[in-house]
Amino acid sequence: MKVDVQTEIEILRPRDEVAGYAADLDNTTAWYANIETVEWKTPKPLRTGSRIAFVARFLGRRLSYTYEIREYEAGERLVMSTADGPFAMETTYEWEDAGAGSTRMRLRNRGNPSGFATLVGSAMVGAMRRANQKDLKRLKHILESG
Repeated sequence: MKVDVQTEIEILRPRDEVAGYAADLDNTTAWYANIETVEWKTPKPLRTGSRIAFVARFLGRRLSYTYEIREYEAGERLVMSTADGPFAMETTYEWEDAGAGSTRMRLRNRGNPSGFATLVGSAMVGAMRRANQKDLKRLKHILESG
């Protein structure tokens, strides 16, 4: 079963501010409810080839995985993927102007579950969609409140 979940939100802040905050992976624990820790495996700054390890909780499980940055265009797009951890996953952030100083951010997760992830099947897609929507709302709140 393939997973492909895309969510988006409009944030009332300029694109460079939204993209700058979201692409600073040290901020991940502030806006992703399920991410517990972030550890850089390569020197900063973020660039193609950077590797960052994450520990998360999802569907009652503790997950450890390392993303590698596959593509990074500041203010436009960030693509990271992993082949280790609970399943091969690709996460994409995209930012575009939404008018009047606002930004539309898209968050897409896609991959091929294996192990425990195949057991929860379609429930995982719904849980992932809800988690992504919640995380984007948290990001919006952080950026619009600051």
